[in-house]
Amino acid sequence: MIVYDFDRIIDRRRSDSAKWNWYPPDVLPLWVADMDFPAPDEVAHAIKARVDHNLYGYQIDAPELRALLVERLAARHALVIPPEQIVFTPGLVGALNLICRALLPEDAGVLIQPPIYPPFFTAPTNGGRTTVPVPLTPIIDGVHVRYEIDFDALRAAITPDVKAFMLCNPHNPTGHVYTRAELEQIAALVVEHDLLLISDEIHCDLVFTPHQHVSIASLNPDIAARTITLLAPSKTFNLAGLACSFMVAPTAEIRDKLFGAVFNNGLLINNLGFTAAEAAYRHGQSWLDQALAYMRENRDLIAAYVEGNFPRARFTTAEGTYLAWIDFSDYALEGGAYHFFLEQAKVAFSDGATFGGDAYKDCVRVNFACPRKTLWEALRRMSFAFTPSDSNA
Repeated sequence: MIVYDFDRIIDRRRSDSAKWNWYPPDVLPLWVADMDFPAPDEVAHAIKARVDHNLYGYQIDAPELRALLVERLAARHALVIPPEQIVFTPGLVGALNLICRALLPEDAGVLIQPPIYPPFFTAPTNGGRTTVPVPLTPIIDGVHVRYEIDFDALRAAITPDVKAFMLCNPHNPTGHVYTRAELEQIAALVVEHDLLLISDEIHCDLVFTPHQHVSIASLNPDIAARTITLLAPSKTFNLAGLACSFMVAPTAEIRDKLFGAVFNNGLLINNLGFTAAEAAYRHGQSWLDQALAYMRENRDLIAAYVEGNFPRARFTTAEGTYLAWIDFSDYALEGGAYHFFLEQAKVAFSDGATFGGDAYKDCVRVNFACPRKTLWEALRRMSFAFTPSDSNA
């Protein structure tokens, strides 16, 4: 078994990395969901072998990858599907947009739950549909905060114009992994109101024990028949730049519409994306297990550091993903938390406001999928940006 060194720091500024080149060189980036860990070695080997073939024509399908995904979903997530339910796409954001345009009537309402991944706001509106935000409820316990679904508010928001519900599980940005009981309540609501469920489960393999991901489409045939599940190896194995993802579409009618939208818009996956995905899923589990153990320690380091150095801040403990959500509201930082840390600490997090507006401007999302030395430096810079009067309780 290969033992991976996740402490190794690699200069990514010379690799055209969007994460590392978006900001000036003096800014430390812990924002976009992109690991600073090299992908599993087997991915590089498979790509090199494919490159040596020296022919790179169109590729529409990947039968061996399709079969591998069917096996993996059944074994790891109890999601049992036939291989024809898989529709490949270059990326999850594009898939969200395609689904809204291909399957929802014009002016349809789409339920979303802020704070939420920013494309959940834009995917419906890009195609003339509307978003219906129903914010999650923060439950505060000392320095800890947990976001829960307000089912009464969710039910009240469902009008005849609402045709779909976008779910994010594991949740981005809070890191919550929904329990079976929570998912059963969502499923009952969706079925009762005859909604299309669009379930973003891209972080499903990035879950920390004792939590376990449950794919909502696995609950029962009724919810499976109206759920499109979105998945990808991009977050799991750090392959985002290779642009390979897939949808699980439950009916022939839905599949035909989605594949038509993919094909007619020329949204085909390149050969190397297929190759990398198959290699990662087939050979990358040991790498993933080691990465999860390392990132769990990073997660716990952030929690301990924030509690010890910013006692008036509140944070979620990520049950899944590699994202921490920290609320600095009690500090009233000038310009909001994102701008404060960018300008005063030279650390770039994801701006909480992009996950739901000004209600979250004092929050930041922190990507902790990085070498521990990088994380320590970011935390050190954050502390130095505070004055003693700022940081004390």
